[in-house]
Amino acid sequence: MNDGELVVCGLAEANERAGVQGDGPAAARALRSRGARAVCIVGARAGMDWLDTAHASGWIAGPAQSVAQLREGMQRALAEGWVPADAAIRARMETPEALPLFSWGEQAPQPPRFAPASRRLDLYAIVDSAHRLRQVLAAGVRTVQLRIKTPASPDAAWQAMLREEVRQAIADSTAAGAELFVNDHWQLAQELGAYGVHLGQEDLVALADAGRAQLRASGLALGISSHSLWELCRARTLSPRYVACGPVWPTLTKDMPWIPQGLDNLAWWRRAAGVPVTAIGGILDAREVEAAASTGVDGVCIVRGLGEDPRSTVPVFEAALAAGRARPLPDAAGWPHPTLPALA
Repeated sequence: MNDGELVVCGLAEANERAGVQGDGPAAARALRSRGARAVCIVGARAGMDWLDTAHASGWIAGPAQSVAQLREGMQRALAEGWVPADAAIRARMETPEALPLFSWGEQAPQPPRFAPASRRLDLYAIVDSAHRLRQVLAAGVRTVQLRIKTPASPDAAWQAMLREEVRQAIADSTAAGAELFVNDHWQLAQELGAYGVHLGQEDLVALADAGRAQLRASGLALGISSHSLWELCRARTLSPRYVACGPVWPTLTKDMPWIPQGLDNLAWWRRAAGVPVTAIGGILDAREVEAAASTGVDGVCIVRGLGEDPRSTVPVFEAALAAGRARPLPDAAGWPHPTLPALA
């Protein structure tokens, strides 16, 4: 096997080439250990292909394709600049908005069940303290996220602080009639009676199948970050309240490998996701809020742009949001562009 080879084949051939007698995941792992860059085992389970790449592994469920069709589609997508995980999703899409399902692990992906939302997300403020949250609520924001990152060595005092911050944020958001999403700390949020949580994809992967099942059973409204085709496809299987698309523009808030989505990908996310989409990343001023809102997204996230006094900045952002939504929606522009460098 050539180092870095793309392997697309059926299960019998995969087992023969790997020298094993296993299911799709086992055969793919063996092939990857022998140097394959990416492995897609077509029809490894009824109606599903097993994908194993450096970025993501899981079951892809969608309209059936032959080995030759999928190999050709993946090779074409790789030539267009997609990394293998996205190339497999792209190859499975018959139209620009026909997304397949993609699992988080070795359990089959679940079709999404979306309940109509009672309101739009609108301006979405992300803050790092209950004090800051009270400021944005007082300024009129009604979608908020409390994002307090865990230090390398959290001690008892930090845990007590976190609990009090989350408790206060829940109380203030409930009193204001706002939707609060607690970032990361979903078990504490559930214990204290929060409305929702926001989790990144790495956090959700780390939960494993049992943890994700527990999260789904918690009743918490779920927001999920997404940056790529495979991330969007597997986020949908958890029936989230919303999916965040980002970074729309370059951002200094996080050090990330992603190519900025731009307004073209943001508009495609809104059309294809089948769930409310919020824009995030590099949105600092009213012009960017208006531009993001013009794509038809459900919400626009503001972090650093809130400034020292949200009472002065929020009305400007609200006006920009309304102006963007008053514009005609952009025409459907076909396929999205890649969001990771091809050699990432």
